[in-house]
Amino acid sequence: MLRVFITSLTLGLLSFTSPASNTAKSSAEALGLTSTAVEAINSGGSLAEKQLAFDTHTKGVYEKAGLADKGLSFDVFQKAYVGFQNLKRQNKIAEGKSILTVVDFTKSSAHKRFWTIDLKSQKVLFHTLVAHGRNTGNDKAVKFSNQPNSYMSSLGFYVTDAPYYGKHGLSLRLAGMDEKFNSNAMARAIVLHGADYVSEAFVKQNGRLGRSLGCPSVPREISKDIIETIKNKTVLYIHGNDKAYTSNYLNASSAVEAFAVEGAGNNISI
Repeated sequence: MLRVFITSLTLGLLSFTSPASNTAKSSAEALGLTSTAVEAINSGGSLAEKQLAFDTHTKGVYEKAGLADKGLSFDVFQKAYVGFQNLKRQNKIAEGKSILTVVDFTKSSAHKRFWTIDLKSQKVLFHTLVAHGRNTGNDKAVKFSNQPNSYMSSLGFYVTDAPYYGKHGLSLRLAGMDEKFNSNAMARAIVLHGADYVSEAFVKQNGRLGRSLGCPSVPREISKDIIETIKNKTVLYIHGNDKAYTSNYLNASSAVEAFAVEGAGNNISI
């Protein structure tokens, strides 16, 4: 019998009486864990129980952050969150950082298709326009490449590196995590930077954004704030319509286990 009970209550609504319980509550709240997730962690339950807890938690973050109202589909967010957990499990992102950035290149460039989310506070920090590569498409991104001089965008998971000043001003290096799909990002100088052709005014005049040489370019007026927020080992996931795209970081089972282990490692209990 499943010991997991789906509930919309968060841990903040539960009652804890002992100092140890209060510590557990603080740890759970810091992780953004729902009571469902805690129940599965405590039970030492089956993968099915932990999967149910993980799915419920993921949906809870999505709803609390208001991502549906901001145009990010749950399917895309779920993929990004699975990747976040797997990258965290492999210690590829900075300890204590809970920032996830998602780009959905299935949407028109005239629409805001860039979201930076604080998973801990469950809030959207940035929701803005983002350009794709010159040879990836006109208004919509339809072709992707990992090859040098392709002037195309690359799909998949990235870990942000250090910022630097280049020809576009303050820019952010991106390390591609997906072999065959974005592993050449550093060699290709695929970076996040600001650009004048990424603006509502440009869309109004041209019906679409301008295009980069493969970089995910954002509005210049907020590029510094974005870079300062997501720099130094946070996750960026670029989603597209390429059915050939695969990633080891989309392994749901390992993400679920990483999620459960994190909760257990923080002495979560009820």
